[in-house]
Amino acid sequence: MTAELVPLLIVGTTLAASIINFLTPSRSGMILFANLGAAAVTLGLVVVMILGVLTGETFSASVPFLPEADLVLQADALSIVFATLSALLWFVTTIYAVGYLDPRDHRGRFFGFFAICISATMGVALAGNLLTFLVFFELLTIATYPLVVHGGDEKSLRAGRIYLQYTLGGGAAFLLGTIGLYAFYGSGEFLVGGLLSGNRPPPPDAICIALFVLMVGGVGVKAALIPLHGWLPIAMVAPAPVSALLHAVAVVKTGAFGIVRIIFDVFGVSLATELGLLIPLAALAAATILWGSIRALSQDDLKRRLAYSTVSQVSYIALGSALGNPQAAIGGMMHLIHQGVMKITLFFCAGSIAQRTGIKTISAMDGLGQRMPATMAAFSIAAVGMIGLPPTAGFVTKFYVVSGGIADGSEWVLAVMLGSSALNAAYFLPILHRVWFVDPPGGAGRAEAGWMLLGPPLFTAVLTLAVALFATSVLSPLGWIEDLALQEFGFWLP
Repeated sequence: MTAELVPLLIVGTTLAASIINFLTPSRSGMILFANLGAAAVTLGLVVVMILGVLTGETFSASVPFLPEADLVLQADALSIVFATLSALLWFVTTIYAVGYLDPRDHRGRFFGFFAICISATMGVALAGNLLTFLVFFELLTIATYPLVVHGGDEKSLRAGRIYLQYTLGGGAAFLLGTIGLYAFYGSGEFLVGGLLSGNRPPPPDAICIALFVLMVGGVGVKAALIPLHGWLPIAMVAPAPVSALLHAVAVVKTGAFGIVRIIFDVFGVSLATELGLLIPLAALAAATILWGSIRALSQDDLKRRLAYSTVSQVSYIALGSALGNPQAAIGGMMHLIHQGVMKITLFFCAGSIAQRTGIKTISAMDGLGQRMPATMAAFSIAAVGMIGLPPTAGFVTKFYVVSGGIADGSEWVLAVMLGSSALNAAYFLPILHRVWFVDPPGGAGRAEAGWMLLGPPLFTAVLTLAVALFATSVLSPLGWIEDLALQEFGFWLP
C-alpha cells in the first residue's frame, strides 16, 4: 500500500459505508456489520499511518480540484490525533446507535448520513490546506442536517432550520476568508509555524486582521463561541447518537479544530500575537466558558444542560490555543480528545436513561443509581472529569491551560478555570446527589440497559480515566501534542 493511498482510503472507506447503508433495508443486520467493518478498517488505516509517521514516512495525497488549487490530504501530528479520536469514537457510537434505534426508524438512512459525516470529519482532520478543509467542513454541514431532523416532527424541523441558518452563515464567512487568503497570498497551505509567518511577506495588517476574523468567526459557529452558539442547545431534539456525534466527534469538534489550524498553521503564533489577534480571542473563549456554564445551571432537561456544558467546555480548546504559550496550547489541543471521550459518555448515558426509563429531565432522576448502576457509574466518572478532578482527563486539560496562563503572566486564566470548575460542580454534583443519594419513586425497578447501550459508555468512561492515568505512556497522544508545541514554539516548558 503506497503512502499516497492511505489518506484517500481513510476518507473513501467511510463514504463506501454510506452507500451500503443507503442500499440496505433498515431491519437488516448488514447495517451493523457494514459500519463496524468500515470503522475497523478506518481505525486500522489510521494505525498504519501512525506507525508510518513514527518511522519517518510521509503520507500525502493530492487530488486536482480547481486550477492551481488541489485538494490535499496529509498526515501530521495534529491530524493523526483528531483522526484517531474520530475513528475510535465512530466504532463505539455505531454499536450504541444500532442498540438505540428501532429497526423501523429508517436506520439505513440514518447510518448513511452518519457515515458521510464521519468521512467529512476525516477529511477535515487530514486536510493539508484551507481549500480541502473548507470542502469537507461544508460537506459536514450538509450531511448533518438530515440527522438533526431525523425525528421528522415540527421541533426537529425547526431545529434543523436554525442549525442551517447558523452553520451556513458561518460557512459563508469562512469561504470569504479562504477566498481572500488565496487572493492575497496565492496559497492556503497548512505550515508548521504559520503560512503567513513564513519567509514571504504576508498581506497588509488590516487584510490579515479581516481574514482572521472571517475565518475564526466562520469556524467559531460550529465551535459554539458566544454569540454564535444558539443552534447547539436547540439541536438536542435529535436522537442521542446524533447528539453524541455533534458534541464529541464531528460538528463542534471540527470548529474547535479549525481554530487550532488557523492560529498555528495559517497565521502562526508570532504573527497573530503581533497583530493583537490572540488576546480578544482568548477573552471571547473565557467568556464562553463562563457563560455556557452559567446557562447550564438553569436547565432541567438533561440534554440541554449537557449542551450548554459543551458550549463551555469546547472553548477550553480555543482558550489554550489563543494564550500563545506552549503549555496552554498543549492543554487546549489535548482537550480535543478529552472533551470528546467525556462528553460522548454523558450523551450515551442520557440516551440510555431516556430509552430505558423515559426520563429526560434532571428533576425526575431520583434513585437512578439504584435502577441503572453501571450506566450512572459511567455518567459519574465523566461528570467528575468535566469538573476537572483528578485522576480524570479534565484535570489534565485544566492543569496545562492554567500552568500555561501563569507561566505567560496571564493569572486571570486561573480565575477563569477555577470559576469554570466551580460552575461545573454546581450543575453536575446535584445530579450525582439525586441519582445516588435519593431513593427512586415507589414501584420503580431495575432498568439497566443491554450491552449495546451499556458497553459504549463504560468503555469511554474507562478512557476518561486512562488518558489521565497513562498520560505519559508511549501510547498517550500527549507525546504527539508536545511535539506539535515543540515545532510551533521551538521549545516547551515541562
